[in-house]
Amino acid sequence: MNHLDGAGIVCDDSTQRLNMSTAVYAHIELTDDGVPIISGTTMKIVELVSEHLAWGWDAAQLQRQHPYLSMGQVHSALAYFHDHEPELRREIESRRSAADEIRRELGDSPVSDKLNRLREAQ
Repeated sequence: MNHLDGAGIVCDDSTQRLNMSTAVYAHIELTDDGVPIISGTTMKIVELVSEHLAWGWDAAQLQRQHPYLSMGQVHSALAYFHDHEPELRREIESRRSAADEIRRELGDSPVSDKLNRLREAQ
């Protein structure tokens, strides 16, 4: 099984480097296109981190929301985030910008329009 060391280098168990300056993320792996995910799942680290940041959830609350994740997986994902915070924050901002652009292009939904008209009528 492959995992990432603290420098983002993919290691297998036979080449695992353990020393004081290198972190190993036992529950994190990279997809073929280089996206860090939680091992054994399709959960991207950036998705779990987005919930952590948006809702202020700690590890226990994240695990409660995602019961298929172990506490070890959640803690490993949060450790990965803290070690790669600038890159993950850029990814989160990029996703937010893309979602905002899609919302602008699509405009208000019929339900949103109806609610706005009802509010204005009051």
